[in-house]
Amino acid sequence: MSQLNVITKGLVPYETAWELQRELHAQRLAGHIPDTLVLLEHPPVYTFGKNSDRSNLIDPQDAEVIQSDRGGDITWHGPGQLVGYPIINLEAHKKSVSWYMRNLEEVIIHTLNQFEISGDRISGMTGVWVGNQKICAMGVRLSHWVTMHGFALNVGPDMSYFNGMIPCGIKGKGVVSMKELLDKEIHVKDVIPSLTQAFRSVFGFADQIAL
Repeated sequence: MSQLNVITKGLVPYETAWELQRELHAQRLAGHIPDTLVLLEHPPVYTFGKNSDRSNLIDPQDAEVIQSDRGGDITWHGPGQLVGYPIINLEAHKKSVSWYMRNLEEVIIHTLNQFEISGDRISGMTGVWVGNQKICAMGVRLSHWVTMHGFALNVGPDMSYFNGMIPCGIKGKGVVSMKELLDKEIHVKDVIPSLTQAFRSVFGFADQIAL
C-alpha cells in the first residue's frame, strides 16, 4: 500500500491554493513527494471550468470570479465548504479518469454515510447528490496522469451564493448542504477526519501523514 500525505490549510484564497497545487503537482510528477490530499476552505469565489458557459453566472455578489483550468462548468467555493485537492499519480493506481472520478464520488458517499446522510450518483452527472440536490461538486485536471483540483462538499456554507449562478450549468436541480439535511450546526473541521479516512480506504492508502 502506498502513502498519503494530508495537508490541512484552513481558509486560503483560491489563487494561492491553485499555486500550491501547481507546486505539489510538479513535485509529485518528479517523484519528490508521495500522493497528497490538500483540504481547505476558500473565501467566496465563483470559478469557471475550461468549457464553462459564462451565462451561467447570474450575480457574483461580493465574490471573486476566476477562470480555472479544471474540467466542469461554473461552481462556487466559500467558507463552510470543504474543498479537497488530491495530487495523485494515477500511474500508481489506475490510469483511468472515470475510475478516478467514481472513486472521488465514493469517498464523499462514504463520508456522508458517517453522518447518516444517504448520498448517491445520478447517471451522466458528475458529483454526489441527495435526491435531486447536489451536495458535492467535482471538477478535475490531469497532466501526465497526475491529478489537480477535485471536489467541494457543502458542509455548512452560506447557500445564498448558489442563487448567483446555475450550479455546474445544470438547470432543474438544486443544491443542499449537510447542515440543512442534519438541521444542526456542523463545521468543516467536524468532517475532515471522516473524509480523510474514507479517502484512504477507497483509494487503498496504508496510512497518512498530517502536516
